[in-house]
Amino acid sequence: MTATAPREEQLWSRCAGCATLLYRKRLRRNLDVCPECGVHARLGAPDRVRQLVDPGSFQPLPDRLADLDPIDFVDVLPYPHRLTAARAGTGLTEAVLCGTAAMGGHPAVLAVMDFRFLGGSLGCAVGELITRAAERALDDRVPLVLVTASGGARMQEGALSLMQMATVSQAIAALREAGLLTVSVLTDPTYGGVAASFATNTDVVVAESGARMGFAGPRVIRQVTGRALPEGFQTADFLLRHGQVDMVVPRRSLRGRLVALLAAAQGGRRPVARPAVPRQQPAPPAGVGTVAQNPVDGPTSEPGSTDADPWATVRLARHPGRPTTLDYLEHAFDGFVELHGDRLGGDCPAVVGGVARLDGRSVMVIGHQKGHTTAELVARNFGMASPAGHRKALRLARLAARLGLPVITLVDTPGADPGVGAEEQGQAAAIAENILALTVLPTPVLAVITGEGGSGGALALAVADRVLMLEHAVYSVISPEGCAAILWPDRSAAPQAARALRLTAPDLHRLGVVDDIVPEPPGAAHADPEAVARTLRDAVLGALLPLLDVPAATLVRRRRQRFRRFGAARAGLRAGAR
Repeated sequence: MTATAPREEQLWSRCAGCATLLYRKRLRRNLDVCPECGVHARLGAPDRVRQLVDPGSFQPLPDRLADLDPIDFVDVLPYPHRLTAARAGTGLTEAVLCGTAAMGGHPAVLAVMDFRFLGGSLGCAVGELITRAAERALDDRVPLVLVTASGGARMQEGALSLMQMATVSQAIAALREAGLLTVSVLTDPTYGGVAASFATNTDVVVAESGARMGFAGPRVIRQVTGRALPEGFQTADFLLRHGQVDMVVPRRSLRGRLVALLAAAQGGRRPVARPAVPRQQPAPPAGVGTVAQNPVDGPTSEPGSTDADPWATVRLARHPGRPTTLDYLEHAFDGFVELHGDRLGGDCPAVVGGVARLDGRSVMVIGHQKGHTTAELVARNFGMASPAGHRKALRLARLAARLGLPVITLVDTPGADPGVGAEEQGQAAAIAENILALTVLPTPVLAVITGEGGSGGALALAVADRVLMLEHAVYSVISPEGCAAILWPDRSAAPQAARALRLTAPDLHRLGVVDDIVPEPPGAAHADPEAVARTLRDAVLGALLPLLDVPAATLVRRRRQRFRRFGAARAGLRAGAR
């Protein structure tokens, strides 16, 4: 619906679907659904809560967190100015409203996102608030209902916003373990990091009529593929036809469906023992000039020079001569036996994996595979994994856990496959399931960012006990070109965006996203692939050996601690230390 006056002062609204001029009070009585064509207007979080919960039952959870700008991000406006404007325009503290409530008399915890607040983007504060909501549901032993409306992770907080996908996912995993129902309600729009994490890894996924959901947005898909999109692409009915949601529900029926789900969860619940893993509070930060502590093997080394231009580092990370996963398997590992297929109908060439030997020990190695020539890059889809690739990786990781093998992942991808076919096959849900499953995998997991670490496609293989990063690799919530296209006047600002995103190894080491930096030979990895393979082998062994004797339950607990610390309090403390 479109109008010029503030929403609360409007007398008339024009439907965005059929252009009918509608009396505002009539529209509100119809829950902001056009009575002529059925188009569902977007709702702010307070309106959504009023429509769903029993009158007077909503009790907001505390949402006052320290203001933070963890990477000092500036595009055409400083990030704090954007936050101030969003708060003034919405009356909200952040892009999510959380609280306890009842629906049909059944207790639940709600986390309702608001697209008006910076596009409902997932940042450290939003991740922290949703995680606290999930922890409150666990404490109260009641279901968690998530209402999503988001364009994805918040670029202005760099890789720390990417980490929130894992932080919230492991909170969902704890509710699964406790036998508590989780429900997500997809509203228009739900994309990116939110779609590829908690929006699709709940027990039940409900789509409101007219909602759109996907990992990549339509504009990106059209730009990448050069193809027109199918009729109704990524809409609720499209998602239902492709098996990605449990139901599509018009707004007028949404409360009733949620009440029925909560009633079923309450009626069928039996006493379940609380998880053995205790809830962890964010750990204290390691400030600049201190030594970051690892929970297993003590301090890591402080990185060297940070003088390199980030845009130059991006170009080195993308160099076609840079060693690939298969190159490392040839020179750093022994006896590699490749395993193929996701067992559901596909074998993605952008992901390779199988058993290998490392210093006489059997390991499972999984990695993105690009190539060096144009033909190889095209055949491997430039290292961009399809849903089949993510499901193959997960199948091999679970096999490793059953066999008692540690998992080593080599991450080098510009991002997940953004094609039409990938969306039809459930790209967002495939990434979400990988992230959730790796948070609880009962075997050591070690990730190495070897080239490009692009967004959720990288994180799908990088939820690990230890994360290493090659000296000239990059790891980011979005590509510099993509960030520039959204926040700057044009894509030519990509070098500025690269600097603002803090995507280099030294930056990410200071932020605690990576544990150690693997040096490269003079001229970078492509100048001497065999030398960097030897260095990587030694670094992997040094990081992996202390993990091998740690009990599985302790590994999982520490892995959860690692990602829980990326909440708003942690990020704010790190920013203050810098």
